[in-house]
Amino acid sequence: MNDGNRGPGFGRSEAAQGYLLVATPLAYALLLLAVPLGAILLFSFWSQDYLTIDTTLTLKNYREALSDPLYRQLLLRSLMISAAVTMATVLAAFPIAYYVSFYVAPERKAMWIFLITIPFWTSYLIRVFLWKVILGYNGVFNTTLLGLGIIDEPLTFILYNANAVVITLAHAYAPFAILPIFVALEKIDRSLHEASRDLGEGYLSTFWRVTLPLAMPGVVAAVLIVFIPTIGDYVTPVLVGGPDGRMIANMIQTQFLRLNNAPMGAALAVLTMAMVTVVALVFVFLNRRYLRGRE
Repeated sequence: MNDGNRGPGFGRSEAAQGYLLVATPLAYALLLLAVPLGAILLFSFWSQDYLTIDTTLTLKNYREALSDPLYRQLLLRSLMISAAVTMATVLAAFPIAYYVSFYVAPERKAMWIFLITIPFWTSYLIRVFLWKVILGYNGVFNTTLLGLGIIDEPLTFILYNANAVVITLAHAYAPFAILPIFVALEKIDRSLHEASRDLGEGYLSTFWRVTLPLAMPGVVAAVLIVFIPTIGDYVTPVLVGGPDGRMIANMIQTQFLRLNNAPMGAALAVLTMAMVTVVALVFVFLNRRYLRGRE
């Protein structure tokens, strides 16, 4: 009865409250995301001669970025390294998430998730330096292999190259992949596994036909969460990558801070964002099409 006496004014007040709630995060997103991205996009169409910026719109930066072999190589290398990191991270994260979800007692799952997130408590730089110590010429890995007699001299291909970047980034972003996969696995109705086994399916067949398809949203989320930031990482390649492990983000930093060519750096940043957007849209499209096919 009270609801009938509220009238249209009450609906307008509720709408106003809703707009006020949305206004703050929207303004935050515009100021800290849309405006900087718009500035980067605008800068990419300008040109710079040392300290003088020419605001005449031009595509020169994009033509140079797409025609110069160095820039193309860095873009391709960044894409390949990020793809390798994503694959390694997700392949390592899925068994961990699966074990915690299906084999750990419910009252202990929170403790396991807590332990998984412990790496977040330490500085990212410290973790990178630790991998530098582990993978170094006289590091923990080589010392252990030498002590066991597996190798006669220290390995040199595991540090200051793309391999070191992949290993370090895969470890750093593992929790980001474990958590969404774990959430997806937790949502699976366990009775579906029982029904599958009652119908004569084995554990492996049940995994491929029931568990993995239902966990795909979490897998896709993990792929995007890992791939998007790793392609723009510039700290790890500097510390453990060496000349052969440099990525496009390092060139963007060089253009902005050392070569005083902000428009060129902006163009490279826009191309990188475009590449990431295309990959993300492809994964989202494939995931939706896959889910529709399952339905």
